[in-house]
Amino acid sequence: QEQLVQSGGGLVHAGGSLRLSCVASGSGLSVIAWDWYRQSPGKQRELIATLTNGDMENYDDSVKGRFTISSDDAKNTGYLAMTELTPDDTGVYYCYATIFTGTSKRRAWGQGTQVTVSS
Repeated sequence: QEQLVQSGGGLVHAGGSLRLSCVASGSGLSVIAWDWYRQSPGKQRELIATLTNGDMENYDDSVKGRFTISSDDAKNTGYLAMTELTPDDTGVYYCYATIFTGTSKRRAWGQGTQVTVSS
């Protein structure tokens, strides 16, 4: 069974930076697409960044120019580099991957990681 394990996150002052990581584990898999979602307090989970085929990036306007999505295909790892953080970026961040196992395509969520930005 494929799993996504996240790391990174934590508490940072406004204007600071963080990098989130998400590792896909399982035998014989490759990640076709990475997505990052954010769930802010009292709000629904929202899609903030996508990476398809390793080079097609898209961002929500709220993070465009400040966040960068990337991946290391050899390590089956996705990243979200976050800069110029503001208190509005506070929330739980989830990675979501589209995984090809060699015979089928599956999708999986990471466990989520808390990011808190203090003013």
